[in-house]
Amino acid sequence: MSNRTIPLDDRLYDYLLRASLREHSLLARLRAETAAHPRVSMQIAPEQGQFMALLARLTGAQRCIEVGVFTGYSSLALALALPPEGRIVACDISAEYTAVARRYWAEAGVAEKIDLRLAPALETLDGLLAAGEAARYDFAFIDADKEAYADYYERLLELLRPGGLVAVDNTLWDGAVADPSDNEPDTVAIRAFNARLHGDERIDLSLVPIGDGLTLARKR
Repeated sequence: MSNRTIPLDDRLYDYLLRASLREHSLLARLRAETAAHPRVSMQIAPEQGQFMALLARLTGAQRCIEVGVFTGYSSLALALALPPEGRIVACDISAEYTAVARRYWAEAGVAEKIDLRLAPALETLDGLLAAGEAARYDFAFIDADKEAYADYYERLLELLRPGGLVAVDNTLWDGAVADPSDNEPDTVAIRAFNARLHGDERIDLSLVPIGDGLTLARKR
């Protein structure tokens, strides 16, 4: 028994996956293909994808926004969890990386659920707000350039309905956020972002130690 989150060594992590992971075969294939990618560290963990899909179902999400697509694992996990009428606005700037995502979305039969916007995400989010989309989304996920997290978060909070949820990846940053000697720009940005959300009375907050840290913020 423990009164704090226990550490996961390789043996326990493997058990966690065996005991709980229900990974769609296409998600497993996408993860295997991405494992050979030089930027594989941008791939979320499979148990995190499953957790986010569960959150989407629990919140009854139908309209979602993703900031940062990479090869599409998180968007595919979400799209498979959404009802037939569910939609995701997926923001990225790389046609190369998202070409992999498009292949898997099509094979899974969820391509029509995903509106990929290849443009700087702030432009896309500002465009949605200008189009009167404020308070019309249920779920959002941020996994992109860390120094812009605060800007993405503010736009998404406007776009979410009351009770909507934003999930933010990498908020433990491989432990670097707790190292006062680490002043790399991304580390400083995430540390400041975490402090900002801790004091934000507009949300209910939990930083979950899954993957590289997943912050959940529910709009009040």
